[in-house]
Amino acid sequence: MNIELEPSWKHLLREEFEQPYFQDIKSFLVQEIEAKKPIYPHPKNIFAALNACPFSQVKVVILGQDPYHGP
Repeated sequence: MNIELEPSWKHLLREEFEQPYFQDIKSFLVQEIEAKKPIYPHPKNIFAALNACPFSQVKVVILGQDPYHGP
């Protein structure tokens, strides 16, 4: 699974992406995708918010979860 990520975020998060917990999440998602299970958001959109705004332009980050109640 290759995720496109805006360069400033990729640089900032690179060490986090190498952590065991993140690798476990990535492996799990790859298995689910290969099993043709629905993934929300679509894998190419997982980091859409970060791609929309380079780190240098971020003033506030509000974390939450999108409510996916069905396809």
